[in-house]
Amino acid sequence: MSKELYLQILEVIALIPYGKVATYGQIAQLAGLPKHARLVGYVLKHLDPDSEIPWHRVINSQGKISTTRLNFQGENIQQVKLLEEGVVVLDRKVKLKKYQWS
Repeated sequence: MSKELYLQILEVIALIPYGKVATYGQIAQLAGLPKHARLVGYVLKHLDPDSEIPWHRVINSQGKISTTRLNFQGENIQQVKLLEEGVVVLDRKVKLKKYQWS
């Protein structure tokens, strides 16, 4: 993947407001890469854990959060970060109608 595409995707993710979420497909669309939601997932999977990019605000099209990143207490880091921003996560799901960035 070109560095340019990588940066395009990260620039869009950086714009997601505090307390809002966006889907992988939505990010791809806004980055000018429609139908490349998986590419967004790839970029996030390889993001530096210390990055300032708000990766935790990106969820799938069903509103489900990722289950891969856990902290030392075994808590889902994405869920913890979203809850800190006031985004309600029930059963690993976020209500897109309420919290999706538009």
